[in-house]
Amino acid sequence: MGKKAVKKSKNEGDTPHIRTPIVCVLGHVDHGKTSLLDRIRGSSVVAGEAGAITQHIGATIVPIDSIMSMSGGMKSLNISIPGLLFIDTPGHHAFTTLRARGGALADMAIVVVDITEGFQPQTIEAIQILRNCKTPFVVAATKLDRIPGWRSTEKSPFLKSFAAQNERVTLLVETKVYDIVATLAEHGFSSERFDRVSDFARNLAIVPVSAHTGEGIPDLLMVLIGLAQRYMEEALTLTVDGPGSGTVLEVKEEKGLGATIDVILFDGTIRVGDEIAIATTEGVQTTKVRSLLQPRPMQEILVEDRFLRVKEVVAAAGVKVSAPGLDQVIAGSPVRVIGDDPEGVKTSIAKEMTEINVSLSPEGLIIKADTIGALEALCKELTAHEIPVMRAEVGQVSRHDVIEAETIKDPLYRVLIAFNTPVLPDAQDLLKEPAYAEMIQFFSGNVIYHILEDYLEWRNNLKRIMDQKRFEKIIFPAKILVLPGCVFRQNNPAVVGVRILSGTLRTGVNLVRRDGKKAGTLKSMQLRKENIQEAHAGDEVAISIEGATVGRQFDVEDELLVGIPERHVKVLETEMLSHLNEDAKEVLNEYTRLFRKENPFWGK
Repeated sequence: MGKKAVKKSKNEGDTPHIRTPIVCVLGHVDHGKTSLLDRIRGSSVVAGEAGAITQHIGATIVPIDSIMSMSGGMKSLNISIPGLLFIDTPGHHAFTTLRARGGALADMAIVVVDITEGFQPQTIEAIQILRNCKTPFVVAATKLDRIPGWRSTEKSPFLKSFAAQNERVTLLVETKVYDIVATLAEHGFSSERFDRVSDFARNLAIVPVSAHTGEGIPDLLMVLIGLAQRYMEEALTLTVDGPGSGTVLEVKEEKGLGATIDVILFDGTIRVGDEIAIATTEGVQTTKVRSLLQPRPMQEILVEDRFLRVKEVVAAAGVKVSAPGLDQVIAGSPVRVIGDDPEGVKTSIAKEMTEINVSLSPEGLIIKADTIGALEALCKELTAHEIPVMRAEVGQVSRHDVIEAETIKDPLYRVLIAFNTPVLPDAQDLLKEPAYAEMIQFFSGNVIYHILEDYLEWRNNLKRIMDQKRFEKIIFPAKILVLPGCVFRQNNPAVVGVRILSGTLRTGVNLVRRDGKKAGTLKSMQLRKENIQEAHAGDEVAISIEGATVGRQFDVEDELLVGIPERHVKVLETEMLSHLNEDAKEVLNEYTRLFRKENPFWGK
């Protein structure tokens, strides 16, 4: 692993402690990550999540006794690992950054793949993150019970259930597993079904499972414990005296306790009475731990309603911390027990908070979110759609945010996005005022990709309206022929009959000769004695031309081109070529050649 160094004892008599390995659960949306953990812990978190997709990291400790009771095959092994701490990371691909943070935090990972659907873009994204973080992982091929014809045996090990299937079903399962093997091979990973792996250090194990029936779950837990026991025991060795380090999952108001923070402790120990440093909206603050509460084993910290009061907690664990002044703590931020270097710890947290992985632009949207991870994820998703972000902050939407959004010049970016964070009353009042309501577009919600879809739909509609208005003002290419026998007036203005050879002819444009010199300004058009504003290729119309005399500025049977301003040429060539037919494109090329003889970059 190389991520968690062995801490040397300060005293010879210190007893080393084997830390609980942290397991990160990753994969594509809807492939069953939370359902898998629900089966392991016997809970039902997924039903309570917004959009049935996990929106925050949760932590579940599964003690070794529970794992051994589920996986009878391990009873003969000498297990020193105290259990597994599962982090249930958000499922949608928008949470790449948060998953990367989860991957970096974790000792091992489970990559969930729907056995019936195989790898999806987000699954590939997950394994790339784990490769970058050098995090070992196991593939859980979920939804085994949905294989057509599969006969389920509740809570059975995979091989026992597999042996009870008919030949057609076993062949189908083998095919699906080898599809996963082939995809992993394309991405540089050697893998095999778990019972065929001889060297877990060289080959990824694929464990077919069903969260619905519990089949394969014993095998998955056995493989994880075996990996931790065989390859990570040294890296998991800690002394209990090291100061605790963790990450804030959520800030919660608890009855009788006030504001508390849910924390994943990934290193060292935290005790009642310890002074801790935390990041708040007012900067890095210190406070003293009043009490520590842990979820009961097999319970998820985000939904646990009965906690055990403890004097100390040793990594790795999920713990609820009660202390004064926690109401302004920023979710997703670091929490550190202060040891011998208080200022160093505070400086380290402040530095980490300023290094939020967000790319800001001079002009763009304003976004607010409830956690650092959600903020980074939202920014990453917007950047992927080439949408710039001007300001990104954790916290509630304030009056200042609304006023600043109103000053953004580009209407496409005059937008305020709030993810899972409330709008303060004075900001709500301002957003309702007609002047602001008309100028600012406000999006909020608790599922990131829903907010994004809503914004993109609005932006694309506004863009179409803006483009339509803009293109109406663009002068399009056209070429006309002055017809013989159709000079109705010599000058002031000249009135002649013409045929539109190609393109679209509109009133109010300049006409130029084929040598580039101006022939006059087209003021009006008539077709069958009716005034018209526009004529198309093949039409024969009478036109009046101001500033021209027939025989001087142009002659009968001359071809004239519509004069296109240089800035319009640039728009036509860069944005509107797909709107022009081939004849119009040829006229445009003919026109630009006139001016590019002397200046090759004219109109570019």
